[in-house]
Amino acid sequence: MDILVLLATMFACFLIGVPIAYSLALAAIAGAFWIGIPLEAVMLKISDGVSKVSMLTIPFFVLAGAIMAEGGMARRMVAFADVLVGFTRVRGGLSVVNVLATTFLSGISGSAVADTSAVGSVMIPQMVTSGFPRVYSTNVTVTASVQALLVPPSHNAVIYSLATGGSISIITLFMAGVVPGLLLGFSLIVLCLVIAYRDRHPRGTSMPVREAVKVTIDALWGLVTLVIILGGILAGVFTAIEAGAVACLWAFFVTMFIYRDYRWRDLPALVHRTLITVAMVMTLIACASSVGYVMALTQMPAKITTFFLSITDDKHVFLFLINVLLLIMGCLVDMAPSILIATPILMPVMVNFGVDPVHFGMIMMLNLGIGLCHPPVGTILFVGCAVGKVTIEDVMRRIWPFYGVMFLVLMLVTYIPDLSLWLPRLLGLK
Repeated sequence: MDILVLLATMFACFLIGVPIAYSLALAAIAGAFWIGIPLEAVMLKISDGVSKVSMLTIPFFVLAGAIMAEGGMARRMVAFADVLVGFTRVRGGLSVVNVLATTFLSGISGSAVADTSAVGSVMIPQMVTSGFPRVYSTNVTVTASVQALLVPPSHNAVIYSLATGGSISIITLFMAGVVPGLLLGFSLIVLCLVIAYRDRHPRGTSMPVREAVKVTIDALWGLVTLVIILGGILAGVFTAIEAGAVACLWAFFVTMFIYRDYRWRDLPALVHRTLITVAMVMTLIACASSVGYVMALTQMPAKITTFFLSITDDKHVFLFLINVLLLIMGCLVDMAPSILIATPILMPVMVNFGVDPVHFGMIMMLNLGIGLCHPPVGTILFVGCAVGKVTIEDVMRRIWPFYGVMFLVLMLVTYIPDLSLWLPRLLGLK
């Protein structure tokens, strides 16, 4: 009954439109009242939830990503991807450029929404002008942006690390997402090529050598960010938190003094938007900490484990059920709160079935990422439709092949753990 009170309060608040962070806090308070613990304990947990030093990773990477996405780096990544693809003159080349540009920007921004907006605003008009259907161009942009949820420096990997109580290092999660993220990008490129030859999409165009060299040099300033973030951490020069701070300084330097596309008077608005984003995430984490505390007191993880064991003791069947659960959750609840709610409940169950917590993190983020491309939450979908100037109904009628490819990648990531664990093991992180 104690679990029912907690969950019923939470979902009732969701249904009547209470903001998710407040819904979590109210659920924790209701649960505390029911089991008879003082409210001071809940308040202390809310405070403790945002008092960890590792929390600094979030504002640093969010600010760095915002500067890079808005400061002209996205346009240069698109141009660089066009150089790499253009010389092949492959049919449907611009759709491949779209996916490849998103791959590059994902490794810099860490945000799927930022990638959808930044790459979409450049690529969708360019694809439409070249003869690609507008809905198809939007679908490529939306689904390719899911890469940012997996490859470093993914903001959601940081949130998952915090949701585990810091038991999994951020850099381990960063490295675990590299292969699944690249696999997703490669799979989408294959799909784009298949559709291009079926529908006779325009061929890519090559760029003069002199211009290609200029574009490549211009883009290298942004690509150096990847070396700074990952190279610095892996070499032991600085921690993940310090990498975020260094990335902010580098992004600011490149944007304002090298590219000089961004106006100084626009910086306060950018910082203000970043503060709003960080405040929302921090509030979610704080309130989710209190819910996790009450869940632990009610022994919810142990009871959920018993429930799943009563259904099946087959690991593969269990993983399929978890995928279905997370896909549904990803369609109904935004990604950050989904991670914060589901991790403390499901991770002990996964460990009981012998699933590595790092592997589970990749399964969760890919599931929830697919949910962001589907109504009713569908943050990436909504941003893509706004940028592409198409209706959600038109997109949903044509996006199913992309869902199929993402689901195939999800199954591969789920049932081949080495896709997630190989690189961390190679680097001695596990």
